[in-house]
Amino acid sequence: MTLSTRRQAKRAARREARRALPLWRRLLPTWRVTFGTLTLLLLLAAGGFAVLYVIVPVPDPNAHAVAQNNIYLYADGSTEIARTGAVNRTDVTIDQIPLPTQQAVVSAEDRTFYQNRGIDLKGMLRAGWNTLLGKGMQGGSTITQQYVKNYYLTQDRTIERKGRELLIALKVDQQRDKREILAGYLNSSYFGRGAYGIQSAAHAYYGVDVSGLTPAQGAYLASLLQAPSLYDVKTATPANREKAVARWNYTLDGMVQLGFLTPADRAATTFPDPIDPQPATGLAGQAGYLVGVADDYLVSSGTLDAATLKAGGWRITTTFDKPRQDAFVKAVQDRLTGELDPRTRPATDTDVRVAGASVEPATGRVVAVYGGPDYAKQPYNDALRQDNQIGSTFKPIDLAAGLLAQHTLDGVPITTESRYDGSSERPVTGGPTPYAPPNEDDVDYGSITLRYAMVKSVNSVYAQEGVDAGLARVRETAVKLGIPDSVRGMDPANTSMTLGTATPSALDLAGVYATLADHGQARTPWSVVKLERVNPGGAIDVPKMPEHDPTEALDRETADSVTDVLRDVVSPRGTGAAALDLNRPAAGKTGTTDSNLSAWFAGYTPELATTVGLFRENPKTHAKEPLAGTAGLTRINGGTFPTRIWTAYMAAALDGAPTQDFDLRTGHGTPAATPWPTAPAGTTPSATTPTTAPAAGGEPAHADPAPGTPPGHEPGTPTATGRPAPGPVTPSPQAPRPTTEPEQPSPTPRPSQVQPTRPTAPPSATGGPASRPAAPPTP
Repeated sequence: MTLSTRRQAKRAARREARRALPLWRRLLPTWRVTFGTLTLLLLLAAGGFAVLYVIVPVPDPNAHAVAQNNIYLYADGSTEIARTGAVNRTDVTIDQIPLPTQQAVVSAEDRTFYQNRGIDLKGMLRAGWNTLLGKGMQGGSTITQQYVKNYYLTQDRTIERKGRELLIALKVDQQRDKREILAGYLNSSYFGRGAYGIQSAAHAYYGVDVSGLTPAQGAYLASLLQAPSLYDVKTATPANREKAVARWNYTLDGMVQLGFLTPADRAATTFPDPIDPQPATGLAGQAGYLVGVADDYLVSSGTLDAATLKAGGWRITTTFDKPRQDAFVKAVQDRLTGELDPRTRPATDTDVRVAGASVEPATGRVVAVYGGPDYAKQPYNDALRQDNQIGSTFKPIDLAAGLLAQHTLDGVPITTESRYDGSSERPVTGGPTPYAPPNEDDVDYGSITLRYAMVKSVNSVYAQEGVDAGLARVRETAVKLGIPDSVRGMDPANTSMTLGTATPSALDLAGVYATLADHGQARTPWSVVKLERVNPGGAIDVPKMPEHDPTEALDRETADSVTDVLRDVVSPRGTGAAALDLNRPAAGKTGTTDSNLSAWFAGYTPELATTVGLFRENPKTHAKEPLAGTAGLTRINGGTFPTRIWTAYMAAALDGAPTQDFDLRTGHGTPAATPWPTAPAGTTPSATTPTTAPAAGGEPAHADPAPGTPPGHEPGTPTATGRPAPGPVTPSPQAPRPTTEPEQPSPTPRPSQVQPTRPTAPPSATGGPASRPAAPPTP
């Protein structure tokens, strides 16, 4: 039998054997067919890759090398706010960049840079797997790939762009030296503060040429590459500052791992605080603050990433209304700046700062903000900072939570007319930490309703009511209304949370009160209407803007019941009486924090919700300083300058608009069936005794909202003497203020005592420079 015959016989035998197999088995390909198919596919893939590698060239640098401006417009779509975005970049050679800085960048961004061939398949697979596991979008790009994307391509997130990036990265790695690639990456990367390239970043963050960077400074700049705007510790929120420092530590630990840094030098390295941000050209006056709010919204909402935004070319139509913005500035100048005399009172009338924001309740549009007097002189946006406690402007949240709970933990109903013991320094019962907050001027109010306690901002009542509602429910209500869950001072483990240790920004707080004004419908405040960019080829980018559908934070009856109570605050007997000059239906709440470190008024009409905060800050250390003595006044309350500024602004902002009344559907005003038990004067109304007695004069002596430490007391309006018999308080209409009626009837003040001075809080880095929440407040 010949060789050919034997082969034919074997093939025939295999065919016969296959015919004998079950049908399902015959349908499966043989190993020979499978192997051949896979080999063919691999050959085709390799051939296709080879063809693409040849035909895809390394392109010329992209148009980003040509500076473009971002144009910011007011809501009318034509009036210009500012032009920004000119690329701030000065290229340097790799020899000008200190070796430790180069090594820090490799440690932070691509630890296989010196070994890989331009791409890292293992890193890409790991990033993809982590993304599938729900650990967030993960990046597996090498430094070479990021350089290619920045210098040759675009920031578009498409499969086609990613494929070109991989091919070009391979070519660039073959054609360029690693040092040349690293220099190109460092010259083209965005570091925040409008700085492109390592040289501009060195000037922006440390005021030195790149050659003068220390290893610690170089490691911080390397850490910024992951999230440049969020990781700027001078403007970051407390949470983002912690992330930035963690990223810096990750970078240094990687340098040790790669052999670039010894463990001893690592241990001796301390975090290098950068200098304060310097104002950008063309952002003087209010422009820089408005641009900051718009940029913050675009990045935080995910509409654009920071690098794409700063690349320039965008035409950005904001929600800001120029007449209202001008009115806010004028109100601050007329009602506060004109009253200050720094020459005569340099110790108290300097460094006084205002934070303000105004939001449309029905839409969530930010129509005006006040971030400071002039961005060129003060490049910190006080409207966005999250390091000032809001004091008693938090009490409406306590009330809302109580109305939602419907009854105390003991089953006693909670309504707006529920009666509580308003004795000053009454120990709170049932709280997680001992707490006995004093009232304003240590006044005893006796048995009063929750409504009256809001009108007079009685601390002892709302400290207890918040505990009765449940501190976890209070926190949940605050977050639903619009206070970010990441701000400090919102820990249900501290009883003092009830009196406003939280530190939301003025814009955050305006969003909370806008939710109350819109019957419990919450919208995150937003500040950009339209975004478009014309590309060099003529195509127009129009990114999809976020939706602004509301969520129900409170049911309407609850929200409207809170509004009904807050209308009484803006009445002749309330702490917000100065707002009666608006001559429109209004609701609001004053707030003054411990040691008079800040004062607030947050209020609204049916059309507009606005917050105004006042504080002092040392310009060098950024420590908070008391407001006492400002403009010659012994104490600055939420009912003074903040309310006056609010009233002047709102009068101008609503000038010419028809007066609207509140359309309220209340359902929580029925007096409680069982009144809250009160104790006779001079007795202890609770079995719980605080472990730390309040300081003399009713103001607690403490520096931080630690467990068991009480916030301060609400500075309100002047106290009248005498105490009428306690009883239910009937809501008063919004009528002209009688000139003969005392501002504070009924309470009985205790004998005054000397109050100790609390220490000033240390500096911190939220929203510009700032500090940890200084001692818990109230009002």
